[in-house]
Amino acid sequence: MGAVSALFWGLLILSILVTVHEAGHFLAARACGMRVTEFYLGMPSRFHLAKKSKKYGTEFGVTPLLLGGYTRICGMENAGDERLSEVFAYVQKQGRCDSSQIASALSVDEEEVEANLNVLFDWAALRDCGMLEQGEKSVLVASTLARDPFMLTEYDRGHNFELKGSTAEGEARPLVDAKTALEFERARTYDGKGFFKRFFCLIAGPAVNIVLAFLVVVGVSMATGFEVASGTNEIGAVTSDSLAQKAGLEAGDKITAINDTAVQNWAEIVDSLDKEFKDPHPFELSYERAGKLQKTTINLPSDGSVKLIGIAAKTTHAYPNFFEASHIAWSYAQIIAGSAVRLIMPQHTVEVLSQSSSVVGISVMASEAAHSGIHSLLMFAALISMSLGFMNLLPIPPLDGGKILIEMIQASIKRPMSLKAKAVLSYIGLALLLALFVFAVGNDVLHFIVR
Repeated sequence: MGAVSALFWGLLILSILVTVHEAGHFLAARACGMRVTEFYLGMPSRFHLAKKSKKYGTEFGVTPLLLGGYTRICGMENAGDERLSEVFAYVQKQGRCDSSQIASALSVDEEEVEANLNVLFDWAALRDCGMLEQGEKSVLVASTLARDPFMLTEYDRGHNFELKGSTAEGEARPLVDAKTALEFERARTYDGKGFFKRFFCLIAGPAVNIVLAFLVVVGVSMATGFEVASGTNEIGAVTSDSLAQKAGLEAGDKITAINDTAVQNWAEIVDSLDKEFKDPHPFELSYERAGKLQKTTINLPSDGSVKLIGIAAKTTHAYPNFFEASHIAWSYAQIIAGSAVRLIMPQHTVEVLSQSSSVVGISVMASEAAHSGIHSLLMFAALISMSLGFMNLLPIPPLDGGKILIEMIQASIKRPMSLKAKAVLSYIGLALLLALFVFAVGNDVLHFIVR
């Protein structure tokens, strides 16, 4: 049952966090006026369950490959060539046709037509009707989309097919000006937006993960509280077989002096002990037990081999206010962000990787957190969400940070990067991510399975 529990909780936590991440991309894209055709939990698969939204036109679904998810935002692929407007205009004029017909009518190569059709499919400017067998070859079939009088499709905000002048899917809708119409379509895609809207769309996913995690940590901290030192001179616990236990000290004793130096709170106790450790030798400690003052000797070795006498401060359960809880969440964020940055610093990479976990370790720890209670599970999920957010901001394609890096390069050189350059960066990034994944899985196997 341990493996089943780990699988269940691991998939549950990761699925929720991936859905939240992709929801960030989806909402940002919609807010920026970009078309979004698919929103899936799970990696692409021919086996899936889905339902199309009448409001957004987006297909929401789930696949069996639950190790991720994706949002298909229109216009993030290739931009097509100079014949794109002609191909679009021809399909709009016909209503439904195939790549062979288009190639013959425009006197262009059929492969070029198919490449342009795929761009228009990606833009959600035309409907992909699949491949059709024609004798010994297959042709790609395309049709028009349902549009209202303002040329808006089901993927555009404000569309209304009830208005007079609307056309149905597959119905001819000739264009007055093909190039103007094509720009109308491009303007509703990722490719047709400016740098800041693209940046907002890319950073929204990690940002939602980080903000959600921050709020969960704040909420859980305020609800459950934590143990803090009371600040008094009372001993809260004595370590077994320590110098303090051998000297007869017990939990509840109140330390009143160290070597005749009076102490009234724990800070003064720590300061006095620090002085003794700087010049190690046996020293006298006065304390109060049951209202009676007593003395004992702490036999601190003079060779400096012992660094603690074995006492802990008395603690009390405190509930932080919003600002104190926010400081806790901010501290977690700093630690996790720092680890993410050190991961891409060669001198720290191995160190960070040795402390990292893959989906295997996350699943095991999620199961352990779930059995510890809802608060532990929520805190664990928050920290994983924060990690997911910061890791996705690393400048490594195909992570969101890598895509942001490409957008920044394109903005600085004031032209799109070549497809070849993007492909090279993506392959390097994928190879690096695969290596990191294999290393992390190896850590988990050694820690959770071989142990």
